[in-house]
Amino acid sequence: MATTNDLKNGMVLNLDGQLWSVVEFQHVKPGKGGAFVRTKLKNVLSGKVVDKTFNAGTKVDTATVDKRDMQYLYKDGEDFVFMDTKDYDQLHVPAATVGDAANFLLENQTAVVGIHEGTPLYVELPASVVLEITYTEPGLQGDRSTGGTKPATLETGYEIQVPLFLETGTKVKVDTRSGDYLGRVND
Repeated sequence: MATTNDLKNGMVLNLDGQLWSVVEFQHVKPGKGGAFVRTKLKNVLSGKVVDKTFNAGTKVDTATVDKRDMQYLYKDGEDFVFMDTKDYDQLHVPAATVGDAANFLLENQTAVVGIHEGTPLYVELPASVVLEITYTEPGLQGDRSTGGTKPATLETGYEIQVPLFLETGTKVKVDTRSGDYLGRVND
């Protein structure tokens, strides 16, 4: 158990039997009346985001989430198979749980998997990853100055927008939260 004064971003709460992750919170002390805490909570399983207000000091039930460093091995049907890097246990994580992280996952890549009572809740990737462009239209001479973009397919099959001068085979840094191109990586 914790109180709303102990809230932190990323903390997982157990509200009415459902797990909610704290996305953001704000302590508010109005001129009149009691203080309260305004939160934005994300349902760990469905991904639904809701706003919820608690009175300051209200007791909330926290859920213990075990965050483990795991290595992505391969895709097995609809599941993604991860291996615990400490004890080599394999864990099947459903595609719905992996979510958008699948767009940036390569075999043997390390990710953090949040587990609650044996159930995988989410897959957390580093803020950015380096991936190779497997297909994009060839760049034209003089494209460097225009600042335009074109679609490029990455080695995971995900498509992002990149500057016109990039070519197939180029390694690029990609933001895993937004899918934005961050820059070219020189080997």
